[in-house]
Amino acid sequence: MMQLNHLERFRSITESGRTAYGCVLTSTDAGLAELAGEAGFDFAWIDLEHSPLTITDAAHLLMALRGTGCAPFIRVAWNVPCLLKPALDLAPAAVIIPMVNTAEEARRAAAACRYPADGGERGFATRRATGYGRMPLREYLEHSHGEPLVFVQIEHRDAVRNIDGILAAPGVDGVCIGPFDLSASYGKTGDFRDPEIAAAIDLVREKTLAAGLLLGGFCPDPEFWGTRFLHWKALSTDTDALFRAYRSMLQSQRSIQEEE
Repeated sequence: MMQLNHLERFRSITESGRTAYGCVLTSTDAGLAELAGEAGFDFAWIDLEHSPLTITDAAHLLMALRGTGCAPFIRVAWNVPCLLKPALDLAPAAVIIPMVNTAEEARRAAAACRYPADGGERGFATRRATGYGRMPLREYLEHSHGEPLVFVQIEHRDAVRNIDGILAAPGVDGVCIGPFDLSASYGKTGDFRDPEIAAAIDLVREKTLAAGLLLGGFCPDPEFWGTRFLHWKALSTDTDALFRAYRSMLQSQRSIQEEE
């Protein structure tokens, strides 16, 4: 399935000790997904939790990314099999599962993403993942042992408290730090520089790296995140990046007009 989701390229970056950079896709226009790949992003996080995207939209965005080197991730809306099943069947490089706060929730998340032969509970279906029948079943099953990557999202103080058990849950490939919800759970939304919030983030970072798992997250603040290593960093949403570009363009033109 590597040719579908560019997972091999993504892994080559993280295994080399470099950081993979990506964006979050929240818009239905497949052209914006393709644009992200053409711009050079290593991955694109398709967000089904905080956007108007449907599973059909996600399928179109994945198809657009196939022609680039950009690995598609899908974040589902919640940690339940009925939401994971259709996302898994699209053959993404990774799935991000939000608000995982305990070891048992992490175990359930991972189990929903693997077939029974691998100790999981995933329902069996093939469509896009086998090239609509082109790939032999045995070959597909070999790929399915390690695909997609399973990232559980750490975004609550309870998850920080239970981080050791979460990291030890079988089948979890890594964590995704959700800094805004995490800071909100401490009553300090967006205040990453608060000592308590920074300490919680650094604890998760250090323990994840020590466990040998992949570490990633949403990292829009370069001053805060620039000195903190993660294997993968989502730098912005598509709409935020477009807003900033438009705003900068407009301000630049207005300043020129004022000088005249």
